[in-house]
Amino acid sequence: MDIEEIESYRKAGKIAKQVCDFARSFVKQGMPLIEIADNIDEKIKELGAEPAFPVNLSLNEVAAHYTPSTDDKTIAEGLLKINLGVCVNGYIADTAFSLDLTEEKKFEEMIKLNEEALNNAISKLNVNSKIKDVGKAIQEVVKNSHFSVIKNLSGHSLGKNKIHAGLIIPNYENENNTELKNMAFAIEPFLTAGSGEVYEGKESEIFILKKDRPVRDPQERELLKFIKENYSTRPFCKRWLEKKNLKNLGFHLKNLTKQGILYNFPVLIEKSKSPVSQAEHTILIADKVEVVTK
Repeated sequence: MDIEEIESYRKAGKIAKQVCDFARSFVKQGMPLIEIADNIDEKIKELGAEPAFPVNLSLNEVAAHYTPSTDDKTIAEGLLKINLGVCVNGYIADTAFSLDLTEEKKFEEMIKLNEEALNNAISKLNVNSKIKDVGKAIQEVVKNSHFSVIKNLSGHSLGKNKIHAGLIIPNYENENNTELKNMAFAIEPFLTAGSGEVYEGKESEIFILKKDRPVRDPQERELLKFIKENYSTRPFCKRWLEKKNLKNLGFHLKNLTKQGILYNFPVLIEKSKSPVSQAEHTILIADKVEVVTK
């Protein structure tokens, strides 16, 4: 990694930390999710960056990929995961935390354990760390509890304009000896008292450019041009596009998805419908270990 890349990750991480602090300061039980999402988007831009992907505001048994639509009436309640990304010069800081919005604070134990598992994994990192070291460190914390990690959700490497850059970093013990050297990556354990597996639910509001190829419809060409110019290969959401007054948006998004040009992320739900927590930081390993979002 060159110095520009490293500095971009550092700046993105610093802004992501500020936005997380901002979110913790205002998110309350009963707030509309759309209000939370709009505030987070605007704060990222105010601090001189761009959202790397639509903020995920996933409630209770929903583990990931829920972002509100413009007319969404869903309110914050129960166990809320806030997963946000910040993009600087194409380089991404990815971070997440969980909030217990119940009066009795019934998810505090799980959230605390989740954060401990993440911090233990980070504390064991060095410039010679391997993928298998992450899962082992997470399991050290979780194995004697009544919670389990969700095995089909994992951490991942990061790349320029890529939220998932190829490497998968499991949250459970494995034998992957790939070194985590000279790269940026996210560690993100998800915990649950349920079955420890997620399934794909309904389509979300989140899309990504999957395959760029010619399209015949002029409005779809205009939409595709806008997506490439503004989001490149990063995820985006329908509500962002709605603010640009693009014509017949819903129809064209569906059509481009059917053609395989766009991919529409499904909402991910815990198989036994048990609530899920999440904690995540972005780490940079060059000549040392840096947690850029902490």
